[in-house]
Amino acid sequence: MEKRPSAEIEEAATKQKSSNGRKYPQSVKYSQYLQLDTLLSAQKMVSSEDDSSKAIHDEHLFIITHQAYELWFKQIIFELDSIRRMFTSAVVDERQTLLIIHRLRRIAVIMKLIVEQFEIMETMTPLDFLEFRGFLEPASGFQSYQFRIFENKFGLKPECRIQYNQQHYRSVFDNIKQRELIDKSSEEPSLLDLVTRWLERTPGLESSDFNFWKKYEISVNRWIEAEFTVPAKEEKDPVLRQIKTASLEKQRETFQSVLEFDKYTELKERGDRRLTHKAFQGALLISLYRDEPRFHQPFQILTRLMDIDSLLTKWRYNHVVMTQRMIGSKLGTGGSSGYQYLRATVSDRYRVFLDLFNLSTYLIPRDYIPPLNNRMKRTLSILHNDVPNEDQQSDDGDDSPTRQQANGANFYIVQT
Repeated sequence: MEKRPSAEIEEAATKQKSSNGRKYPQSVKYSQYLQLDTLLSAQKMVSSEDDSSKAIHDEHLFIITHQAYELWFKQIIFELDSIRRMFTSAVVDERQTLLIIHRLRRIAVIMKLIVEQFEIMETMTPLDFLEFRGFLEPASGFQSYQFRIFENKFGLKPECRIQYNQQHYRSVFDNIKQRELIDKSSEEPSLLDLVTRWLERTPGLESSDFNFWKKYEISVNRWIEAEFTVPAKEEKDPVLRQIKTASLEKQRETFQSVLEFDKYTELKERGDRRLTHKAFQGALLISLYRDEPRFHQPFQILTRLMDIDSLLTKWRYNHVVMTQRMIGSKLGTGGSSGYQYLRATVSDRYRVFLDLFNLSTYLIPRDYIPPLNNRMKRTLSILHNDVPNEDQQSDDGDDSPTRQQANGANFYIVQT
């Protein structure tokens, strides 16, 4: 058998196709693939521009740390965009929710890493930083356009931002391309917008279906009556009766703020709520019935969103503490009030999924959670197709083929 020349064999190998049909590239080296020459030559120390012997040692750490932040911001945005695409596609079904959870977790792990990265910066003393801080003006971390894009795509609303030097935050960006990217990120539907639409379509909210909200209101009233009203009425001690009555009124007021649409809308217009009233109902329904098979993954999505939001708050807080440690109350290099400005960002107004954190306020004991009707049991059960015929009639007697199909395997396909 005739042997092929070695040159032909090598050529055939370089043209070999991968499993997805794409051609493998010709041999590539590690440094070439990662473009290390470009990456590792990007640390230009301003302190040594005129004389390399005058380079300030800790400036190198300062540059490396911030470049690492920017690389991680890029990856976070990359993951966010992929998640947003899944939510904006024609349908969002159960086959995608596991991937969404996986990528949300990846963002959370990255966020945990960059929160801890402040420890590296804190190995530099305030006096060390002061040696080269003057070279940085008017540069500022506020000018990180990727971080602004991350905030916008995650869902931070313009009205929730604190003005920077009494100006709109985009005013600090002179680069036209950066401004365009920031504007685009604020115009597109954010993850908060998309999750809101998704939650509004949670099965069980419609009055023609399970009518969760009506049942929930009845259960809340039963719970308040048993746990607060009756004890307050039966209390003999005047002082304790007054305390219990005040607690009763507080509970009623708390639940009325979500049960009554007008009060909820007022809070949303004031900026104290992020989700629409219907989306909030969907999130609460998922939280109360998270043990149901079809709500396992939706509940995990809500949990991962809170993880990211919480870590983002921790990142802001660590930034504030480090800033105060390094420069005290000095003005920022970009002209801001420095520590005072950053401290104002560590508040609920910067929490994107604030309503998910507040869901715990409106949870009720398991004994009071409204029992599912047969239709919802089928909808939320993986084994719904195996339910005997006598159990397949809904509470209102509607067992039409259309209803059965709507409550079938694709119940969580959500039209956007």
